[in-house]
Amino acid sequence: MAKRNHSIVISENIVSNKIYFIREQKVMLDRDLAELYGVKSIRLREQVKRNINRFPKNFMFQLSEKEAEEMVSQNAIPSKQHLGGSLPYVFSEHGVLMLANILKSERAIQVSIKLVEIFIKLREMLPTHKDILLKLEQLEKKHLHMIKIFN
Repeated sequence: MAKRNHSIVISENIVSNKIYFIREQKVMLDRDLAELYGVKSIRLREQVKRNINRFPKNFMFQLSEKEAEEMVSQNAIPSKQHLGGSLPYVFSEHGVLMLANILKSERAIQVSIKLVEIFIKLREMLPTHKDILLKLEQLEKKHLHMIKIFN
């Protein structure tokens, strides 16, 4: 019997809003990933623990109490209860891809591909944003210089 290829539709905007910058890397919460992969958070964490050797600290880490509180204070998450009562794990781009290897469902594979594509687009956009920031900085310096001349 041939496999059906059902394409998973994931909104780039929704996923982008679930990517956070913590410890100088882009990461996603275990809870958000479980939702995208169509599994319960506890099942995702169980599979990760069974395969912990696949998740070095640059692929996955647990948020500290302070980091969780900062996410609440910055409105990244509505409350600590949103995290499910325990400190969440977060996954980098590489960790997201590794999840597909341990979840082994067709949905997990398709979702991981989509997520990696979105991470790549974000990475490609970064130089553009750096160029814009540099130009803004140059304009600001020029503006400050002009103000000094006229004062």
